[in-house]
Amino acid sequence: MPETDTDAAADPVDQPGVLDIADRLFRAIEQGDLDTVRSLYAPDIVVWANFDSRDQDLERSMKVLAWMCTKMRDRHYDVRRRDVIPGGFLQEHVLRGTAPDGSSIAMPACIIATVADGRITGMHEYLDPSAVAALAG
Repeated sequence: MPETDTDAAADPVDQPGVLDIADRLFRAIEQGDLDTVRSLYAPDIVVWANFDSRDQDLERSMKVLAWMCTKMRDRHYDVRRRDVIPGGFLQEHVLRGTAPDGSSIAMPACIIATVADGRITGMHEYLDPSAVAALAG
Protein backbone atom coordinates (compact mmCIF):
# COMPACT_ATOMS: atom_id res chain seq x y z
CA MET A 1 0.00 0.00 0.00
CA PRO A 2 1.49 3.43 -0.93
CA GLU A 3 2.42 5.84 1.81
CA THR A 4 0.10 8.82 2.19
CA ASP A 5 1.04 12.35 3.27
CA THR A 6 -0.65 11.62 6.59
CA ASP A 7 1.53 8.55 7.10
CA ALA A 8 4.70 10.57 6.40
CA ALA A 9 3.69 13.30 8.85
CA ALA A 10 3.18 10.71 11.59
CA ASP A 11 6.63 9.19 11.03
CA PRO A 12 9.22 11.18 13.01
CA VAL A 13 12.02 9.92 10.76
CA ASP A 14 10.50 11.85 7.85
CA GLN A 15 11.29 15.25 9.38
CA PRO A 16 14.59 16.25 7.78
CA GLY A 17 16.76 18.75 9.56
CA VAL A 18 15.01 18.63 12.95
CA LEU A 19 18.02 17.24 14.82
CA ASP A 20 20.29 19.71 13.03
CA ILE A 21 18.07 22.56 14.27
CA ALA A 22 18.29 21.18 17.82
CA ASP A 23 22.06 20.86 17.57
CA ARG A 24 22.44 24.41 16.23
CA LEU A 25 20.15 25.81 18.95
CA PHE A 26 21.96 24.30 21.92
CA ARG A 27 25.41 24.97 20.45
CA ALA A 28 24.44 28.64 19.97
CA ILE A 29 23.28 28.89 23.59
CA GLU A 30 26.54 27.33 24.79
CA GLN A 31 28.45 29.95 22.78
CA GLY A 32 26.18 32.84 23.77
CA ASP A 33 25.31 33.38 20.11
CA LEU A 34 21.84 34.86 20.56
CA ASP A 35 21.65 36.02 16.93
CA THR A 36 21.71 32.39 15.85
CA VAL A 37 19.12 31.46 18.49
CA ARG A 38 16.86 34.25 17.20
CA SER A 39 17.29 32.99 13.62
CA LEU A 40 16.19 29.49 14.68
CA TYR A 41 13.07 30.74 16.46
CA ALA A 42 9.92 31.53 14.49
CA PRO A 43 8.81 35.16 15.02
CA ASP A 44 5.64 33.94 16.74
CA ILE A 45 7.31 31.30 18.95
CA VAL A 46 5.65 30.52 22.27
CA VAL A 47 7.89 29.24 25.06
CA TRP A 48 6.37 27.72 28.18
CA ALA A 49 8.39 26.86 31.27
CA ASN A 50 7.11 24.87 34.22
CA PHE A 51 8.45 27.48 36.66
CA ASP A 52 6.90 30.55 35.00
CA SER A 53 3.27 31.60 35.24
CA ARG A 54 3.08 33.00 31.72
CA ASP A 55 4.12 32.08 28.22
CA GLN A 56 7.15 33.77 26.73
CA ASP A 57 7.06 35.35 23.30
CA LEU A 58 10.17 35.78 21.18
CA GLU A 59 11.42 38.93 22.90
CA ARG A 60 10.84 37.69 26.44
CA SER A 61 12.50 34.36 25.65
CA MET A 62 15.51 36.18 24.19
CA LYS A 63 15.77 38.36 27.32
CA VAL A 64 15.73 35.26 29.55
CA LEU A 65 18.45 33.63 27.46
CA ALA A 66 20.56 36.82 27.46
CA TRP A 67 20.25 37.00 31.25
CA MET A 68 21.26 33.36 31.62
CA CYS A 69 24.23 33.81 29.29
CA THR A 70 25.54 36.75 31.33
CA LYS A 71 25.05 34.92 34.64
CA MET A 72 26.32 31.44 33.76
CA ARG A 73 29.88 31.02 32.51
CA ASP A 74 31.26 27.90 30.84
CA ARG A 75 27.82 26.73 29.69
CA HIS A 76 27.63 23.29 28.17
CA TYR A 77 24.91 20.74 27.65
CA ASP A 78 25.35 17.11 28.61
CA VAL A 79 22.72 15.66 26.31
CA ARG A 80 21.21 12.49 27.71
CA ARG A 81 18.59 11.99 25.00
CA ARG A 82 17.58 13.74 21.79
CA ASP A 83 14.82 12.28 19.65
CA VAL A 84 12.77 13.36 16.71
CA ILE A 85 9.11 13.28 17.68
CA PRO A 86 6.09 14.04 15.52
CA GLY A 87 6.23 17.77 14.84
CA GLY A 88 9.62 18.43 16.43
CA PHE A 89 12.14 17.09 18.92
CA LEU A 90 12.57 16.13 22.55
CA GLN A 91 15.79 16.63 24.45
CA GLU A 92 16.77 15.61 27.97
CA HIS A 93 19.97 17.22 29.20
CA VAL A 94 21.89 18.65 32.09
CA LEU A 95 22.98 22.24 31.54
CA ARG A 96 26.24 22.76 33.39
CA GLY A 97 28.11 25.95 34.08
CA THR A 98 29.52 28.31 36.67
CA ALA A 99 27.38 30.71 38.73
CA PRO A 100 28.46 34.29 39.44
CA ASP A 101 29.73 33.21 42.89
CA GLY A 102 31.99 30.57 41.29
CA SER A 103 29.87 27.58 42.29
CA SER A 104 29.07 24.83 39.81
CA ILE A 105 25.56 24.53 38.44
CA ALA A 106 23.94 21.37 37.12
CA MET A 107 20.43 22.01 35.79
CA PRO A 108 18.61 18.87 34.59
CA ALA A 109 15.91 19.70 32.04
CA CYS A 110 13.65 18.34 29.38
CA ILE A 111 12.74 20.36 26.29
CA ILE A 112 9.93 19.49 23.92
CA ALA A 113 10.06 21.65 20.80
CA THR A 114 7.82 21.98 17.79
CA VAL A 115 9.42 22.74 14.45
CA ALA A 116 7.82 23.94 11.23
CA ASP A 117 9.40 25.26 8.05
CA GLY A 118 12.88 24.95 9.52
CA ARG A 119 12.22 27.06 12.63
CA ILE A 120 11.25 26.38 16.22
CA THR A 121 7.64 27.45 16.70
CA GLY A 122 7.07 26.32 20.27
CA MET A 123 8.92 25.00 23.26
CA HIS A 124 7.96 23.43 26.56
CA GLU A 125 10.74 23.46 29.14
CA TYR A 126 10.70 21.38 32.30
CA LEU A 127 13.40 22.01 34.91
CA ASP A 128 14.00 22.43 38.61
CA PRO A 129 13.97 26.18 39.24
CA SER A 130 16.31 25.89 42.24
CA ALA A 131 19.25 25.85 39.82
CA VAL A 132 17.97 29.10 38.29
CA ALA A 133 17.93 30.63 41.78
CA ALA A 134 21.69 30.05 42.06
CA LEU A 135 22.16 32.37 39.06
CA ALA A 136 20.15 35.15 40.66
CA GLY A 137 22.34 35.19 43.75
